[in-house]
Amino acid sequence: LSHDDIQKVISTVDIPACPAVVAQTMTEAQRDEPDLNRLARLITNDAGMSAMALKLANSVTFGRGAAVTSIDAAVRRLGTKNIVCVVVASALRASVSGLPAVWLESFWRGTIETALLASAIAKNQYGVSPDAAFTYTLFHDAAIPLMAKRFPDYLSLMGQCAQGACTLAEMEASYYPCTHPIVGSLLVKNWGLPRLLGLAIRFHHDPEVYELDDRTLPGGAIGFIAVTHLAEYLRHQIRSELDYEVGEKLFQGAVSYFGLEEQDLDELKQLAEEVVEI
Repeated sequence: LSHDDIQKVISTVDIPACPAVVAQTMTEAQRDEPDLNRLARLITNDAGMSAMALKLANSVTFGRGAAVTSIDAAVRRLGTKNIVCVVVASALRASVSGLPAVWLESFWRGTIETALLASAIAKNQYGVSPDAAFTYTLFHDAAIPLMAKRFPDYLSLMGQCAQGACTLAEMEASYYPCTHPIVGSLLVKNWGLPRLLGLAIRFHHDPEVYELDDRTLPGGAIGFIAVTHLAEYLRHQIRSELDYEVGEKLFQGAVSYFGLEEQDLDELKQLAEEVVEI
C-alpha cells in the first residue's frame, strides 16, 4: 500500500491497537524455552481466552484422547504456537464492540469454525503451516466488524450480499473508500504479525489471486489464501448458506493450486462435516 492509501484507511476506520496480553504472549512464545506455566496464567486471567483454549484443545483438529478440562492441560496439548492463536483470537474478538450481539456471536463462531477447518486442511497440504493457517484465517475477515462499526449501513448491505445481490468485494468497492482486505492487512501490521499474513489478507478477494507473480504475492501467502478459500466454501455448503465471499472461481483456483482430485474433495467434505458444528 502507498503512504496515501494507508493514511486514507487510518483516517476512515479505527484500527484497534495490539492488546498488552497479545504482546506478552508473543514475547513469551518466542523465547528459546517458553514458560508454559506463565502462558497458562495469562490465559486463566481471561474467561474468554480460557473458554477458547479448552474449545480448541478438545476440537477435532487438536483433540487427542480424553477431553482436557484444565487450562494447564490445554496449554500443554496445544503448544506455544497454538496458544498464541488462542490469545490472538480471543483478543481480536474482544477488540470490537458496539454491534448487535447476535450478529457478532454468529460472525466469530463462523470465523473460528473456518479457521479450525483451514488448519485441518493445511495438515494435508504441502508447505502450509496448520497453526499459521489458523491465525491467518482468524484475521482474514477480522476487519469486517471494524467496517460494520464505522459505516452504519454496512450490515444492511452485507445482508443484501447474503441474499445473492452481489459479492462482498463488489459491495465494498461500490460503497466505501476502503475494503476489509486493506483494513485487515493494516490490522495485522499493527498487531505485529508476520508480513506474509498481511499480504495474504490484502489479496484474498483479488479475482486473479492465483495468477499473481511471486514478486507481488509469495507462494506461502497464496497457500494461506487457498486453504481458507477451501474452508470457507465448504463451510457455507455444509450450513446450506449462500457463499458471497469465495465464489466458484476462487474455489476452483484453490482446488487447482493444490492439485486436488474428486476423491480429495470428497475427503475434504467429510473433514468439514466433522469440524463444522451444525
